Amino acid sequence: MELIIFYLAAVVAVGGGLMMIMQRNPVASVLYLIVTLVAIAVMFVQLNAVFVGALLIIVYAGAILVLFLFVIMLLNLRGEKFAEKRTRLDRPTRIILAVAFILELLAMFKQVAFPGRMDELMVQASPDFGGARPVAELLYTKYLFPFELTSILLLVAIVGAVVMARRDEKDKKRGI
Repeated sequence: MELIIFYLAAVVAVGGGLMMIMQRNPVASVLYLIVTLVAIAVMFVQLNAVFVGALLIIVYAGAILVLFLFVIMLLNLRGEKFAEKRTRLDRPTRIILAVAFILELLAMFKQVAFPGRMDELMVQASPDFGGARPVAELLYTKYLFPFELTSILLLVAIVGAVVMARRDEKDKKRGI
């Protein structure tokens, strides 16, 4: 049963990720990203990392993506605005990314079909893997500076979005 849940969550995560990048509507992209994060949280719960799975749902799907939706709606972004800007580099870039994706898939399937040394390299996870204590110890010791830098970056992004939205409103009132 666990294997079925894992494969189902993996298919939903990959499908949600693909749909997220294929959408022209930014609101739909954020909603597909939420689906992807929930599927990944299910995989963490299967690894007995319940705390990390809960963090994914609460922090990312619950807070940061709601913030993304707020900014997208505040700036009044529409999918039509993004469809206009096509360049001559658009098609070659898509082809290069598609080839890279196919090569990565082939490498992954080769590793799964012919594991080789992978069985020797696998390490058993510690009993407290994904628990609150190890995550907090790393977050507030080794990764404290990047953690605080990320929070400042998010704050600056929110203030910038509000300033841009107010500037657009003023320009519309003046007829610019």
